[in-house]
Amino acid sequence: MFSRLVPRSIRWRFSLATAALALIACLGSAITLDTLIRDRVKDLAFRDTQRVATHWLGQIRHSEVGQPSMTSRVTLVQLVDSDGRVVAASPRAQGRPPLSDLRPSDKDRIQHETRCWSGRCFMITAARTSPQESAELWHGRPHIVYAAMPQPALLADRRLEVILGFGVLGATLLAGWAAWVLVGRTLRSVEAMRARFAEISLSDLGSRVPQPPGHDEIARLAESANDALFRLQQAVRQQRHFASVVSHELRTPLAGLRAQLEEALLYAQQVDPHASIRDALATTQRLQSLIDEVATLTRIRTGPQVREPTNLTELVRQEAESRPMNMPITVRIRDDLVVPGNHLQLEEVLANLLVNAQRHARSKVEIVVERSTDMAVVTVADDGAGIPSEDRETVFQPFVRLPEGRDRDPKGSGLGLAISRAIVQAHHGSLSVEDSAQGARLVIRLPLHDSETADEPSAADATW
Repeated sequence: MFSRLVPRSIRWRFSLATAALALIACLGSAITLDTLIRDRVKDLAFRDTQRVATHWLGQIRHSEVGQPSMTSRVTLVQLVDSDGRVVAASPRAQGRPPLSDLRPSDKDRIQHETRCWSGRCFMITAARTSPQESAELWHGRPHIVYAAMPQPALLADRRLEVILGFGVLGATLLAGWAAWVLVGRTLRSVEAMRARFAEISLSDLGSRVPQPPGHDEIARLAESANDALFRLQQAVRQQRHFASVVSHELRTPLAGLRAQLEEALLYAQQVDPHASIRDALATTQRLQSLIDEVATLTRIRTGPQVREPTNLTELVRQEAESRPMNMPITVRIRDDLVVPGNHLQLEEVLANLLVNAQRHARSKVEIVVERSTDMAVVTVADDGAGIPSEDRETVFQPFVRLPEGRDRDPKGSGLGLAISRAIVQAHHGSLSVEDSAQGARLVIRLPLHDSETADEPSAADATW
């Protein structure tokens, strides 16, 4: 029930919250100010009555009581003896009974009070003569001087509270209005971003949200949103291209498989069925291998990565030892390195690079493992024909095969280097083709494990 009463608009909620806080703060300030003003006015009033009372007491000498020195505000002054009789009084206080029944003691000779009569209130100060003055002037009988003034209008009515109340109300409304304007101006950019987001669809990811000037949180939000839209646009474009390429690559073997099966059915008497089945099975295996590689590439790009400390140096040694002996592999270990990574995926990267290097090498393949600042560097080089500079990035695209690679391995899919780069990038590293005096030189760079320290170089070379 309460949630229904809360406005859904952030602008309304923020404005109401600001107004409520302003009301609490202003109300507390108004109460404090009211108390201070009342106390100050009361103190000033009693200071005037006390000054008149004590000044008159100081003028009394040898039982001679003169006229009191009054002010424009203090007009009622009386001298009352110990029996309560008015001995002397100012003109306006003559004929009146004692202004008050206060009887200050010797220890507290001055007291104040407020009394009302005839529809008016007065502030009264009672000043008692000292024992010495009482003994000298009236034979030890104390007298009391009463000085009174009308209560100031500020204390007599609620005018001050009304003024402060209007001030609190005005300040509250002003704070709420200021919050409404400021939040509305701030949310204007957010609303523009929301409207633009609502217009964006997968068919049109080129739109961008409006970015307000400055470097505040909303400007950074718009910048991050545009960056996310750009990455999304790139990802969708890559996915569409990848889907197009995959469909094209799958269409050829599927068409061949269909032709083989149709030939076996249409020309059953002229075609050996066993040969047709063997050819169809070989095509099916190629399709299965292609689908597995595509699934592997997709999983690496989109799936979560589980990493653990992996001894990259030992992994290189094991992979080099497991390769066939048709082409010698020289391994140069300059540092013993540990990287955070997936053991099986890094093993697949090394296997792909070594397969390519052995396929294109003329006489040798060389692997170098070394450290470069906080990166582990693995270089795989061969002495083959090499990769032209204009194709150094093209070879990492899915299903792209250079003419030499197509001649040496006609059944290849063209996904090996693409999968290798995707794995390395998922490990926050890089895989690239770099300059070489002869042949191809592929370089892997991976960040070292946090606990990796500078070990002594082993400088071990081995040939398999």
